[in-house]
Amino acid sequence: MQVRPISPERLAELLAGRITDLADALPEGGRLRVAVDGAPAARPGPLADALAEALRLRGRPALRVSATDFLRPASIRLEYGKQDPDAYHDLRLDEGTLLRELLDPLEPGGSGLVLPTFWDAAADRATRAGYTRLPPGGVLLLDGELLLGRWLPFDLTVHLALTPAALARRTPPEEHWTLPAFARYEAETGPAEAADLTVRVDDPRHPALVERP
Repeated sequence: MQVRPISPERLAELLAGRITDLADALPEGGRLRVAVDGAPAARPGPLADALAEALRLRGRPALRVSATDFLRPASIRLEYGKQDPDAYHDLRLDEGTLLRELLDPLEPGGSGLVLPTFWDAAADRATRAGYTRLPPGGVLLLDGELLLGRWLPFDLTVHLALTPAALARRTPPEEHWTLPAFARYEAETGPAEAADLTVRVDDPRHPALVERP
């Protein structure tokens, strides 16, 4: 295993090239589902945004979606209190809705008709968003945390890795109660090994791509 420093701009271009190659190899009418996984401190959203822009510049349709728009209602998500790390790990994401409304329609032969948002966690109600169609050959870019190890059918996964010290340093103090959830994720899922591609982002200005043999 080698770790190669890379600029944020070059990282986005390299990953966009990898995604483009995979999309070019899709069967006719196929679509690609890409997950950018990382704790909020790792900033997976901005990387997914950069990838979407890079893909569009290449003429590839891209749909940006965030897993935070597919959370469970507060009555389930916060059943054990507002600061329970195990509930944060186990109950936060609504995998069933994510599958039904977003990932399954992008399966080979699927309709491509997806719901880009489902739940407004702040208001604790459905977003009532309309459906949108991802064209054949298009790419879904989903960012979020704790996405791996849930048997979600992604075609490519990118994990943004932080050391425990960097995660604690870059997580706001009021969110430190989530740190045990990420420690459990590391221990039980091993996201750096489970992902197709891993990027170390202890310093977001100087990411490093982990290259496996």
